[in-house]
Amino acid sequence: MGYLSRDGILAAKDMETEDVDVPAWGGRVRVRGMTGSERDAFEAALLNNKGQADKRNLANFRAKLVVLCVVDEEGNRLFADADVGLLGKKSASAIEVVFDVARRLSGMSQADVEEMAANLSETPGDGSS
Repeated sequence: MGYLSRDGILAAKDMETEDVDVPAWGGRVRVRGMTGSERDAFEAALLNNKGQADKRNLANFRAKLVVLCVVDEEGNRLFADADVGLLGKKSASAIEVVFDVARRLSGMSQADVEEMAANLSETPGDGSS
């Protein structure tokens, strides 16, 4: 295998998709992995530093990933970012089915998710003095 060129890398069809049955929703959805930019934005959205010391935001963590990764047959996202709250009100078990596939296709291991959650739940200064 030879070295790739810039154009070869940019032209690569590297976005995997997987069709997932979600019985609780009565059908199947197509899930794709996040792009590099989407993953950075997803991880950045978990941090909410609006003038407060290192505030963490785990609200709708799974729904945020599902919103980014559920697509139609042409690869267009089904949900807008504004749909996170609505999707977060759906069955946790159904969201988890889709989340697990989205996580895997996005190159995030279960250990990565657990580490993010642990790091996000640790707020500096929480220890006793």
